Amino acid sequence: MLGPVILAASRSDKMRRFVSAAPGTKQVVDRFIAGETVDQVVTVIQDAAGKGLELTLDVVGEDITTPEQAAAARDAYLELTGRLKDLGLGARAEMSVKLSMFGLSLEDGHELALANVRPVVEAAAAIGTTVTLDAEDHTTLDSMFAIHEELRKDHPETGCVIQAYLFRTEEDARRLAAAGSRVRIVKGAYKEPASVAYQDKAEIDKAYVRILRTLMEGEGYPMIGSHDPRLIAIAQELGRKAGRKLDEYEFQMLYGIRSDEQIRLAAEGHRMRVYTAYGTDWYGYFMRRLAEKPANLLFFGRSILTQG
Repeated sequence: MLGPVILAASRSDKMRRFVSAAPGTKQVVDRFIAGETVDQVVTVIQDAAGKGLELTLDVVGEDITTPEQAAAARDAYLELTGRLKDLGLGARAEMSVKLSMFGLSLEDGHELALANVRPVVEAAAAIGTTVTLDAEDHTTLDSMFAIHEELRKDHPETGCVIQAYLFRTEEDARRLAAAGSRVRIVKGAYKEPASVAYQDKAEIDKAYVRILRTLMEGEGYPMIGSHDPRLIAIAQELGRKAGRKLDEYEFQMLYGIRSDEQIRLAAEGHRMRVYTAYGTDWYGYFMRRLAEKPANLLFFGRSILTQG
């Protein structure tokens, strides 16, 4: 029940100021955010590689209000790509981008976001890695999928994200489960109305399994974004029944959550990718992590009380 309240708070400037000033915030933010700069994240990438893990890197931030901010977001990803190239880490880390950061919500936003994300996709391909387009709220998805289709004409390895709680996603999954596609499935972390999304956790889980079966039985490359032990076990079974080898799909989990399980899956031979966010504009990302799991909120509350 607290999830929708927290998601609403993620859009509140007043709540942003309160959370930023709270004495225990930094301790909890550090659990989910790998750092504020590229230099801080490099050590995380190197450490993960040493444990047999791969990463997808997200420069956090969504509330873009000017074309200049959108260009700055593009440049932040180009800087990241350059550092990965210099360090020879391109094969270990892909990038996740939110098109809202690239100007999707601005005037002529579709064209602006496509123009900004294209050089990032090209730079990623040049160092042997790729980009995944993150899903956001349902009003942005038609544009995201259209940009994804356009980018795949030259860079077919470009991935996208689908969200199990949306009614439309089963149809999207059937369309996307084609040869060469890369699709990450997640439950969904935005506040969506009952007219477009399941509200009950059990119904979301059922939809997740149906969609995952479609992806596993298709010709693309499924990326299972979940920390749920039951869904992970189901994914393994669906992969086995579909005749997939362990390198023909992968698991993805968030940085700072179930780290021991990440290492276990990698040790079993699975591809295990850690979704690693960094940057100074961490608030929206942080609040969605609290909304996803009550234990995260309890951890945050204890930290504030302890520090206070």
